[in-house]
Amino acid sequence: MCGLLGFLTADVATDDVVQQVYDALQCGRHRGPDERGTWHDEHIILGFNRLSIIDIDHSHQPLRWGPADNPQRYALAFNGEIYNYLELREQLAAEHGARFHTEGDGEAIVAAYHHWGTAAFSRLRGMFAFAIWDTETRQLVLGRDPFGIKPMFLATGPNGTAYASEKKSLLELLPALGLSDALDVRALEHYTVLQYVPEPESLHRDVRRLESGCYATLTPGEKPAVTRYFKPTFRVRPFATGGEERRYREIAEVLEDSVAKHMRADVTVGAFLSGGIDSTATAALAIRHNPNLLTFTSAFEREGYSEADVAAETAAAIGAKHFVRMVSPAEYAAAIPEIVWYLDDPVADPALVPLYFVAKEARKHVKVVLSGEGADELFGGYTIYREPLSLRPFEYLPRGVRRLAGALSDRIPEGTRGKSLLHRGSLTLEERYYGNARSFNDAQLRAVLRDFRPEWTHRDVTAPIYARSRGWDPVARMQHLDLFTWLRGDILVKADKMTMANSLELRVPFLDPEVFRIAEQLPHEQKLTKETTKYALRKALETIVPPHVLHRPKLGFPVPLRHWLRGPELYDWAAQQIAESQTDHLLDKSAIKAMLESHRQGPTDHSRRLWTLLIFMIWHGIFIEDRIKPDIQTPTYPVRL
Repeated sequence: MCGLLGFLTADVATDDVVQQVYDALQCGRHRGPDERGTWHDEHIILGFNRLSIIDIDHSHQPLRWGPADNPQRYALAFNGEIYNYLELREQLAAEHGARFHTEGDGEAIVAAYHHWGTAAFSRLRGMFAFAIWDTETRQLVLGRDPFGIKPMFLATGPNGTAYASEKKSLLELLPALGLSDALDVRALEHYTVLQYVPEPESLHRDVRRLESGCYATLTPGEKPAVTRYFKPTFRVRPFATGGEERRYREIAEVLEDSVAKHMRADVTVGAFLSGGIDSTATAALAIRHNPNLLTFTSAFEREGYSEADVAAETAAAIGAKHFVRMVSPAEYAAAIPEIVWYLDDPVADPALVPLYFVAKEARKHVKVVLSGEGADELFGGYTIYREPLSLRPFEYLPRGVRRLAGALSDRIPEGTRGKSLLHRGSLTLEERYYGNARSFNDAQLRAVLRDFRPEWTHRDVTAPIYARSRGWDPVARMQHLDLFTWLRGDILVKADKMTMANSLELRVPFLDPEVFRIAEQLPHEQKLTKETTKYALRKALETIVPPHVLHRPKLGFPVPLRHWLRGPELYDWAAQQIAESQTDHLLDKSAIKAMLESHRQGPTDHSRRLWTLLIFMIWHGIFIEDRIKPDIQTPTYPVRL
């Protein structure tokens, strides 16, 4: 694991710029408390903060590797883990005579790139963001894993290109690149709708992100050329001989293989355990490889907002030692500025906070944890995926009749039964579905955003993704959209940022290319039925997870936010954030205060909209106003230059 920061200059890497890169690494120190340093030649500066997981004593960065005639040809800086590195090394040695000098996974990346070119990236089973500098061709290649588990920000200006795992570090280098830290107001509007900033945007206009499943090639003085290598198809594969049962065995076997590979580490591996089927399956398979597995969950004391009892029962059933971290409202509020600092861009998901605390607890005991992210997107776990089935009758109506149904729905009073069904049935899938987060409608946005632009809609983000899935069944199209929006914009951002905030590595065995290969071939009736979600996955896990978990509805890390914003827990805190925020030029604070009062009095629940705005205000106070200064602890570690 490593926090990356690099600078490809159009001129010559001076000592002054090298020092700037080294100093900027301080902002990402939590990603690698074991080692920090830089390496450079004429045009490139590679910086890193390293968290030692595999081959602790020898896999230093940047890693140098090359063929026999030029053993120092490449320099690699790498954030992540390659779980099939042993198999790749064996194959490369057998087919190409490749030689390796460490026991780590980094050499497998660069050797694979040398012998297979960019086609190597599709062979990597893991989470990664890396930079490979070729000293012969003077070319830099940046790569990111298919699902976007590990982040990479980019900024290109007149003086070169910089990349980073942490946008905070990149912001330090914007002046050296000849760029500004101006706010991207279009990205702000997208954030308020989606509750996260969609890739490739960021809230800083001159900073973008290398998208998941892409690589970029760069030469000094040129702009990055970005290529997508991960192109899911969701093509249904007919059941082979043995029928459904054989498919369920395939799912169980590929999951077991993925978890086994994700357990590879030279340190102790634990697991998050929420009480649901996904995390339980991961832990139940992991304990086969580590009988002393430790599991962790977080909870609130309010009734209906805790899975602690179920998680403890599950841990006992599989034989794991279990730890619970209870989170109080006061702790919740106090941690938010620090959490937003770690996020880089705002994410208005209240589950970030309990995840931060359970990661902090886990880091007292382990360096690595497994988690169940990705199962819902791959196997059909969201109840909203059933929507195309319920709206199927509308598909047989002429377009004009569907529009009439939509117009009729506008005249029906709010809260009337059937209003939402008529409205959503009048829309195409592309118009109505833009992911799991739904916060503001246009009227609500117009009330709070000073520069609301109705032409900046979710379709800016979703239209190119929907274009790639034209002709697929609607459930697969929704899954595909979520892979490139909700999963990488919210789920994986909070997973990476909250664990790395505590120098804890999180691994997600469901998000493995081989698991995905099986999942994307499932017909929709093996994902969703009238009674359940993730049907095929549940069938595959019948002999793996305890019965009390197998058919439990999804809960996750629920937060009693709507209650707290109405009461003494968070109301005064929220009012204070609104009053002190210097975002008047962007937001109508009087409208937001009125929304808070309306929420307090009830019955309308504005909690998600309020939370979206409050998190942005805190982000703005940290990164734009420099008014809020979170207390970020500085780890100590050896330095190598």
